This record gives sequence, C-alpha cells and structure tokens, in this order.
Amino acid sequence: MAESPMNKPVPNDEDTDKEENIRCLTLLDHFGFECLPHQLVTKYMKEGFSFNILCVGETGIGKSTLIDTLFNTNSKEHKSSHFHSTVGLKIQAHELQEANVHLKLTVVKTVGYGDQINKEGSYRPIVDYLDAQFEAYLQEELKIKRSKYHDSRIHVCLYFISPTGHSLKSLDLITMKKIDHKVNIVPLIAKADTISKTDLPMFKSKIMSELAKQGIQIYQFPVDDDVTAQTNSLMKAQLPFAVVGSVEEVKVGRRTVRGRQYPWGVLQVDNENHCDFVRLRDMLLCTNMEDLKEQTHTLHYEHYRSVRLKQMGFSEVGPNNQPISFQEIYEAKRQEFAEQCLREEEQLKHKFMQRVKEKEIAFKETERELQEQFELLKRIQQEETMKLEEERRKLDEEIIEFYKMKAASESLQAQLKRDKERRK
Repeated sequence: MAESPMNKPVPNDEDTDKEENIRCLTLLDHFGFECLPHQLVTKYMKEGFSFNILCVGETGIGKSTLIDTLFNTNSKEHKSSHFHSTVGLKIQAHELQEANVHLKLTVVKTVGYGDQINKEGSYRPIVDYLDAQFEAYLQEELKIKRSKYHDSRIHVCLYFISPTGHSLKSLDLITMKKIDHKVNIVPLIAKADTISKTDLPMFKSKIMSELAKQGIQIYQFPVDDDVTAQTNSLMKAQLPFAVVGSVEEVKVGRRTVRGRQYPWGVLQVDNENHCDFVRLRDMLLCTNMEDLKEQTHTLHYEHYRSVRLKQMGFSEVGPNNQPISFQEIYEAKRQEFAEQCLREEEQLKHKFMQRVKEKEIAFKETERELQEQFELLKRIQQEETMKLEEERRKLDEEIIEFYKMKAASESLQAQLKRDKERRK
C-alpha cells in the first residue's frame, strides 16, 4: 500500500544537519582481508591435517583391503582368525602426503566382531573406545595449561554390512543404535560384487528402510552449500555404498586398472558402473572430510560434553532459572565440596570416637576378666602355699621324731654293747 504524502514525516532542521554532517570516505585501496583464506590455507598446509576412521564389520569382510584401496597403503596384515573370544580393536596410524598436503590418518578396526556365539555385548568395546576419546579431549580442554594434543576422536564410522541380500542382522541394528549419537555412520555393503545388479537396488532400499524404521541416525550429507549440494544429493541417493576393495592391478585391454579378475570378466574398482568405491572416496576425501570433522565436534562431542558436565554438576542456570557463570558454578561446587569434606570429617571423627569408646569398653572388660583370673590364680597359689607349709611342718616333725628315735636306738645299742662287755 502506497504511503500518503500526508502521512510522511516532515524532516526537521536537526535531522537535516545530521545528514549534512555525515562524511563519506572514498576507498583508495583494498583493506586486505580478502587474503584471510590464503592465510588459513598456508597455516593448515604447514600444520597438516588429521583424519580418524573407525571400521566396524565382521572378520574377513574386507575392512583392511578397502582402507588400502582408499589410501594406497599396504597394511600387510596376516589372515584374520575367526576364533576370538571377545571383540577387540586394532589401531593403525599412517603418515600420508599428496603434493604438499600432509595427512595423519588413524584407522581403528574391529577384531573378532561377530565371531562369538553370544553377541550380546559385542558393541561394548566400540562404545567404550568412542567415549574414551571424547573423555580424553574433554579432560584436555579442562586443563589449565594445555599441551599440543592429537585429536583422536573418530570422525567417521564405516559400517560394513554383509552382502546377504536379505536384511540387516540384529547385531548390526543394535551396534548402530548404540553408536549413532557418538559418531558419523556411513553404511557400506561390503564385497558388493557378490550381489547381482538387479538385487542390489532392492537390498539398498531394504537397508535404508530398516535404518529409518529403527530410528538409526546415519551421516547426513550437507546440502546447504551450493558447490557440494548437487554432489551430496546424488551421493545420498546411493546409500548404502556398495563397495569392492582391491589393490591388485589387472589388464583391461591396453589399460592397467585396479580390480578383481573373474572367469566372467574384470571388476574395476574405480569404475562407477561397477561399484560405489569412487563415490565413497570422493565423499570421504574430496567433499565432506571437513564436514565430518565439524559434525564430530559440534554435534557428537558437544552432546557428550553436555552430558558429562551435567553429571559433574554443572548447569547453565541457577536455582532461580537465571543464567549462571562458570565461575559461580565453580565457587558453588567448591563450597559444596568444602562442606561435604567437613561433614565427612565430622562423621569420621564421630566414628573414630565411637570406635575408641568401644575399644575402651572392650579393654576394660578384658582387664576385668584378667583381674578376676589373676585373683583366682592368686587364691589358688595361696592355698597351694598353705598346703605346702603344712606338709613341710609335718615333715619337720617326722624328721625330729626320726632323730629322736635314732638317738634312742643308738643309746640302746650302746647300752647293750656295754652290758655284753660286762658279761664277758
């Protein structure tokens, strides 16, 4: 609706003076902040990049082969055993360089996953490892003086699905449900060359339907960037990626390609018509590596951090729902801790005094018993002494009587001897 001339505000002299006092500066040269991206590129090129991958899948499903195919590495691993009593994790670090770009790659692979008869706790080592990396990063953040810390948080989880062609296993659903809020999950159909081209789209559709039905959150490709929106939309439509890994080189006409030789022909790993390996590589390394790292920090780590800080007793608002600063929380926690220490000290003192009293009572009771035993033994000893004195007195009387009898006997014998001599 057009504004009526009658309704337009009439400018006063003060407004006119203000407009006349406004100075317009003419830019004679550029400021230079357009070079900021170049500064960042130079900085990161000097420091290098890091990327951490978690590979989850059954033994022998092709985890090591796919990583070697992705990064042109050679892990030289021995043939995996299927006789592991528990699920473990194997960590490998690689220093890679392409042109002038350095990449520190860390690959964590499951060992013995799915080999046990009872698979109830197979996901636990994976969850514990993810939490341990978040906890290590959080503890480093909370330090007063932080050192140069290598970020070991997992940026992406490549979940290898067995090419059964039917549906996901219960172990797959349980594990992905336990880790979907801790890591970016990218589902892969391993050894996709074992599934026919007609069955593969149905298998993919069935997997995505099961994931949606179970409420499992997988990595969401960013589509807000005009440069990568179309590429990510096409990649999202290909999920889960049907991949085949191979570091072997085979001849196809006059060309040498990476692939697998079969009696019926050659499967080319880098051919998009044969498998989704190229799409996976482009998604991980060319298009979404930084987004995967950003999602790890802003989404998964922030969720873990908020939960841990709440467990520690920190909150954003006070009892009156007013914003509270970290310093206030610290002071409150320190006061609470000091009060708790005083309460525990009083409790310990009370327990100590109570135990001292109990010991004193016990010692007094023991002393009374020992005194009674001493008095009893003293009376017995006195009685025995009196008996011995009486026996000694009787014995002395018997000795005196004996000597008297002996003297009388000797006197009698002497008398008899004298009488006998007189008779002679």
